[in-house]
Amino acid sequence: MRIVSLLPAATDVVAELGLLGHLVGRTHECDWPAAVESVPVVTSTGVDQNALSSREINSTVHRGSSLYGLDADLLHDLEPDVILTQDLCDVCAISYRRVSDTVRMMDIGPTVLSLEPSTLDEVLRCLKTVGDVLGVDSADRIAALRHRVDVIARRTEALHRPRVAAIEWLDPVWPAGHWVPEQITAAGGTPLLAEPGEHTRPITWQAVHDARPDVVLLMPCGFPPERTMRELPDEPLPPTWVLDGPSYFNRPGPRVVRGVEVLAHVLHGIGEATEQEATKLPAWT
Repeated sequence: MRIVSLLPAATDVVAELGLLGHLVGRTHECDWPAAVESVPVVTSTGVDQNALSSREINSTVHRGSSLYGLDADLLHDLEPDVILTQDLCDVCAISYRRVSDTVRMMDIGPTVLSLEPSTLDEVLRCLKTVGDVLGVDSADRIAALRHRVDVIARRTEALHRPRVAAIEWLDPVWPAGHWVPEQITAAGGTPLLAEPGEHTRPITWQAVHDARPDVVLLMPCGFPPERTMRELPDEPLPPTWVLDGPSYFNRPGPRVVRGVEVLAHVLHGIGEATEQEATKLPAWT
């Protein structure tokens, strides 16, 4: 079985299922686990995120500029049996439609599987979807991940539930939706600004203040914590944490379960979290 993943979360799923040895192509954003570094890259981006601010990146996206390139010749040469992609967000990865059109023109005949989870349960069910196509029994892995979420939910269910505002883009301010509200709930918090499964819209910092959060979580999509630290909002906020969004919150892969555990540490001091996973900002003065 030869697999090409055009979605970082799908690469996480392949790793969780123990199939990294079958991965023959990946995106330039697939950065976990470390073993994928040797896998050929079939995508590129025309947007240098390191050279642009959050506002500039947002403007580029909404002007309709192309975010991703797909190396059709390399994809053809890799002769994949299965291509994993998505149709949830054109900003996050190459779309299912574009991949399908490319495959059809090349006439290489692989199965193209689109993953489109919007809730925590759907994220975990993706392991079954992919496992079924790849001929792997995913039941034990799914059960183990659900158990970890259940353990945290039980440990926090009787505790005070702080009001939590999760922000997945800084300028403009964009609240984290989809599965993140469920992550917050499972970790013993009360999510604000978005409902489970919701595809959110930009808001203002005033709207964040009006929601009266006890805790603010900064988890910009695609930004590692060190990048977020360079672009902190000039805004007095309640106790605020910078989290590793790409690893545990932005991508709909199995590591969202670790995100729940990180949040339990942030909100209630349960378990451990590394400084890379969660860093509390100094109090605003």
